[in-house]
Amino acid sequence: MNWPTVIFSEEVMREGFGIADAGIPLAARIELLEALSDTGLQRITVGAFVSPRYVPQMACFEELLAAIRPRPGVQYLTFTHNRKAQLKALQFSPPLTVEQDVCTLFQDICDVHQRRNMNRSIEQGMAGWTETIAEARGRGLTRARAGIASAWGSNFLGRFSQDYRLWSLAQQIDALQAAGLEVVEIGLHDSQSFCLPHEMEADIREIKRRWPAVKHFHLHMHDARGMALPCIYAALRNLDASDTVLIEGTLGGIGGGQYCGNGIASGMAPTEDLLHMLEGMGIPTGVDLDKIIDCVWLLERIVGQPAFGHVSKAGPRPQRPAEFYDPNLPAVETLQAARHFRLGAAAGTGDSYSPWKHPITGPWFTGPEHAKA
Repeated sequence: MNWPTVIFSEEVMREGFGIADAGIPLAARIELLEALSDTGLQRITVGAFVSPRYVPQMACFEELLAAIRPRPGVQYLTFTHNRKAQLKALQFSPPLTVEQDVCTLFQDICDVHQRRNMNRSIEQGMAGWTETIAEARGRGLTRARAGIASAWGSNFLGRFSQDYRLWSLAQQIDALQAAGLEVVEIGLHDSQSFCLPHEMEADIREIKRRWPAVKHFHLHMHDARGMALPCIYAALRNLDASDTVLIEGTLGGIGGGQYCGNGIASGMAPTEDLLHMLEGMGIPTGVDLDKIIDCVWLLERIVGQPAFGHVSKAGPRPQRPAEFYDPNLPAVETLQAARHFRLGAAAGTGDSYSPWKHPITGPWFTGPEHAKA
C-alpha cells in the first residue's frame, strides 16, 4: 500500500489523567512518564496549562514539568489551545518542546459542547478569529492550520452532515487565506465519538479534492462507541505517500472529556492497539510494544481499573516461532491468565487447568502446501 507518513502522539498524561481521579499522586504520574519515555515514543503530551476550576486533574502540572528528566529523541509537549498557553509553554522550554508556530483556528462545531467546554458560543469563537489572525500576522507568521471538533456529531444535537463539516472548515480556511496565510494542516476531532468509517473515507476524499495543497492532517479520535481504529484505518486508506497524518492516542484508551456526556467512557484510540495495527500494516512506529504493554499494566495499577485497550490483555499476534503459544497451554479463562504472553506460565498459577489426557502433538498445518497426501 501507498501509506502516508504517520506521526503518533501519546496523550495519556493529558487526556487520561485529565479525566481520572484528581488525587492520583504526582509520584505515580512521574513513574508512568518515565516508563513511557523509555518505550521509543517520540512525542508525549504531558499535560496542559488549564484552570484547575475546569480540570482539577492538571493542578500539579507545573510540578510535573519540574520533575521531567528528558530522554534524547523524545519531545515533551503541552496542549497549546491559545496564545496564553503557548507563552506559558515557552517559559517551560525545555523540557517542553514548543513546535513551529503557526496561526491556528479551531472550532467545536457543536454549539452545546462549545459552550460547556469553552464557555462561549460558536459565534463568539468565530468573532475572535480576526484578532487571532491579526496577532499571528503581526508576529510574521505565514502558515496556518484549521480544525474542527465534534466533527461528525453530538450527543446533544445528533449527527452532523458532511456539508456542515466542510462548511465549518471552509469558514476558517477562507478567513486564513484571505489574510494571506497558507493553510498547511486540517484537523478532524471526534470529540463525541460519532464518526463511522464510511464517513471518514468520504470526508478525506472530499477534503483532498477541495484543498489539494493541504498535505498534513491531524486525527484525534475518541472511542466511546468502538469506532476509533476503524475510522483511523479508513483515513489511512484514503491518504497516500505524499501526505502526513498526526494521530493521537492514549495508553490503554484511557481518556475523555468531562463535558461531552460520556466522561471516561469516551476513551480514545488505545495506543497499544493502534501501534499493533500500524506495525501489522507495514507502517513502522519505532516503539517497543512489549514496553508499551508494561506501561498499560502500570497505568491500570495507578488508576485502579482495567484499561480499555485489547492488545495489553490478549497480547500481540504471535509472529515468530518463539512467540507461538504452547499447544499444551492450560485452559485460559481469566485476564490474569491471559498475560502468559508476557509473564509465561506463572501468569495462570492457581487460575488454570489442563483437562487433556494426552499431550497435543503435530502434525502442524498452516496452509495447503503443508498438507500430506
